[in-house]
Amino acid sequence: MLPRWGRTITNLSRVGLQNKLKFGKDFNVVSCRSYAKVVADSMDRSLPSEPLINLDRMFWSKPCSLALAPDSPLGAEEPKYEGVKHFILKLMLFYSKQSKSIRGANVVYRRIISQVDKPLIYEVFNLEKTFKTTFSLLVLHMWLCLRRLKEEGKEGVEFGQYLYEIYNHDVELRVSKAGVNLLLIRWMKDLEKIFYGNIVAYDSAILPEARSDELPKVIWRNIFSDDGSSQPNDAASRTAQAMARYARREVGCLSLTDKEAMLSGNFMFTSLETEKLNSKGCR
Repeated sequence: MLPRWGRTITNLSRVGLQNKLKFGKDFNVVSCRSYAKVVADSMDRSLPSEPLINLDRMFWSKPCSLALAPDSPLGAEEPKYEGVKHFILKLMLFYSKQSKSIRGANVVYRRIISQVDKPLIYEVFNLEKTFKTTFSLLVLHMWLCLRRLKEEGKEGVEFGQYLYEIYNHDVELRVSKAGVNLLLIRWMKDLEKIFYGNIVAYDSAILPEARSDELPKVIWRNIFSDDGSSQPNDAASRTAQAMARYARREVGCLSLTDKEAMLSGNFMFTSLETEKLNSKGCR
């Protein structure tokens, strides 16, 4: 993670304390604890009768398309209108390519938020839900989608721009709701630099010529590390490697997901519940 993370989080936390604000559930700004402490706490809370998650068994399955079935109740459909309403909406360019792309980008972003907001993702990877971890997971999943969209050429890049604008607006709203209004533009610029820094790091780490341990190291720095250290300790290494396998598998799955599903948002990220069950030996 870039060094400015600490400065940005410190500023956000200070504003919250000065204004005696209660931060919302979307982005919780709290003091960072060490990763080892979080792991220890999670183990203390585990029931003796409940099998622990075996990270070493997770995210090894062969990549497959993430596209939803046509009859899936989770699918998103284009609104259909008839008669005068259809005519008026057509005049207002509701059915234009740009409008359809914006609606599709909103659905894609909702898929991202759904995965990042799941309590299970924090449980599986032993993460405390803080502003830093939530934002970092959001950036990781944005990278996964933007990378896939680039495979569609110009159309995918344009769609990705709509997705980024939706993401940026959402982050600004979340930070504002957390009580940060003074110098909001400056802090948003800091978060933007972190976003692009992470994207470049992920792109480099996923290249064929990259070292096999590069992606786990990048994920450790961007998501797990409190101080920006480049090397995870022994206790955290397995978790960083598991998230790297998750990211690589999602890259493969999204590449197998067809263009129509990507541009309409009719796909779902890998089910962490299924992976959790499999890690315990449940089939």
